[in-house]
Amino acid sequence: MDEETPEGTGGAPRNFGQLIDRIGAVAITRERVRLATLLDALGSRAYGPVLLLVGMILFSPLSGIPGVPTLMGIALLIISLQMLLGRGSLWLPGWLLSRSVSSTRLVRTLNRLRGPAARIDWFLRRRLLHLVSGGGTVLVAMCSLTLACLMPLMEVVPFSATAAGVAVLLFGLGLVAADGVFVLLGLIYLGGVATLAVAGLF
Repeated sequence: MDEETPEGTGGAPRNFGQLIDRIGAVAITRERVRLATLLDALGSRAYGPVLLLVGMILFSPLSGIPGVPTLMGIALLIISLQMLLGRGSLWLPGWLLSRSVSSTRLVRTLNRLRGPAARIDWFLRRRLLHLVSGGGTVLVAMCSLTLACLMPLMEVVPFSATAAGVAVLLFGLGLVAADGVFVLLGLIYLGGVATLAVAGLF
């Protein structure tokens, strides 16, 4: 996808820290970083690492850049639909892959996330595998699809994209590490947010 991406990244990242390291390695070599370059740095088109990347972007200060929540919502919509259709590998349109972000801003964001990522990764284990395969991934895809459809509205509601990013981040972590507990946490978190949102309407 991007001929400038360094070789030898190996397989897909297995935790949050590895994702940050991969992205940081390519970010410091250029002025702007395209989404295509970020995906290449993952070393895989599997859904877990890509969901983790989308979740990281939404959870981070990058979600405060105008248009980023909507772009990530479109990406999440395409990813979720392909998960539901059972496609073996991910496809994203060229115009979306060509979107870019300043490497300075990206590296600054990555540095802020390194500490929390190390603490999160300590808890990752292979468990509750039924939640990271089969029906579990379908449930993740359906929840992600719902969030994707709501993402344009999050452009105008402060911190809502960050809140959605937490769920996507948990789903991505669960899939890359085969840790169903993180998928379960994502589902519980979404249920809690939905309950609070409904309660606020009445």
